[in-house]
Amino acid sequence: MGEVRKLQKKLRQIENLEIKVSLTPEERVKVSKKAELRSRLAELLLQLSGPQQNQCIPGEEEDKMKRQVEDAVEHHRAHAPAVKMAREDQQKEGSGEGRGRRRESGGQTQSVSDSPAPPDPESEFKSLRASWESAKFRLRALEGHSDIITCVAAVDNLVISGSRDTTVKVWHVPTATEQRNLGGHSGGVTCLSVPPAEYCRRLASVLRLGEKERFVLSGSTDCCVRIWTLSSGQCVKSIYTFNAVTSLCFIAAGEGYAATGSDAGKLQVWDWLSQENRQSVNAHLDAVTTLQSQGPLVFSGSTDGGVCAWEVCDGGPEPLRRLQSWGSEVTGCGGGEEVGGRLRLSARGDRIFLACGRASIRAVAKAWRFTRTQSFSGASAATPPKFSLRRAVSRLTNHSSTAGVTDCVNQIPGILIGSSFDLTTGESTLNCK
Repeated sequence: MGEVRKLQKKLRQIENLEIKVSLTPEERVKVSKKAELRSRLAELLLQLSGPQQNQCIPGEEEDKMKRQVEDAVEHHRAHAPAVKMAREDQQKEGSGEGRGRRRESGGQTQSVSDSPAPPDPESEFKSLRASWESAKFRLRALEGHSDIITCVAAVDNLVISGSRDTTVKVWHVPTATEQRNLGGHSGGVTCLSVPPAEYCRRLASVLRLGEKERFVLSGSTDCCVRIWTLSSGQCVKSIYTFNAVTSLCFIAAGEGYAATGSDAGKLQVWDWLSQENRQSVNAHLDAVTTLQSQGPLVFSGSTDGGVCAWEVCDGGPEPLRRLQSWGSEVTGCGGGEEVGGRLRLSARGDRIFLACGRASIRAVAKAWRFTRTQSFSGASAATPPKFSLRRAVSRLTNHSSTAGVTDCVNQIPGILIGSSFDLTTGESTLNCK
């Protein structure tokens, strides 16, 4: 296993080198050995798997997967989900159909009350899985950037992409065409954020634009955050942060804030309407690679493997107050070349999911209790809120082997999506959990 880990680390380093703008002669030699290292790693993994495990025949395995999907779809059609049945029962009960049912026993008539059974989590999961397996997806290639794409955002039927080629492009998904090319940054674009429509209307009113105008924010290594209109592609505002911007998120509280993370670990908060700096704090020891706003909380993650939780205090002297921080010894996401400095997080409910370039997804359970009345109007009591870690970090398998890495993670209601990249074969997939 020792040699396997060394080869995996070398391949990970090569993947990181390949996205650099220029390489030294020594780095070019390392990259040239990529195919050789992959071949050697595949041989070692085959030896470790043991002779008892048969190799899959591609065609046979594909047919088997298709049969499984078809069986699941047929089962889904033949058996209505428990949630749907419960919903129908509730509708009948509300219309009076289920109330008047009576049962005759021994010459006497007894009323029977129909109460809908609680939803079965297992049935819900099977129904959700069957719907995803039977779904059809259309792949569209959006080509136009001249360098690697570093960030993507979506609004309505538009996709916005930022690239190291210094441009931001707006794409119309139904026709797979480029609508706008937003040029103005002098450095690579690293992050994007689309504010909610309500806050777009407020800024549009200040700028005397149409009330239906939508905006997108872009951060760059040129130390600037630019605010663009999606309708015309015009840059209406530019914020100079004095640091290379590595992450960005919008905070929907009060009049709105834009939070930026820098390559030096600094977290800054800017007023949405006036673009004035409201807060600047050294949040991490290394680059802030991820920021996410969730209700009254903001989460930040860094290359150093640390994660911080912040409370939004609208109306106070500083918009954010640090509640809790976890170091790399807790998250298991230590920095270094093996990780590649791309920690990403997705917070929802009582968990924070972390992707840090390893085979598994880290899940941090969080729990907090407020000992004072929480208010967004600026009112606060003397006792600060208490925040406690409920249990240790758990791991979610995201790869079939240890040769895989997970560089990003995201959530939609009921689904956790993680990237999957196999260092041995170079194949990329998305896993839904």
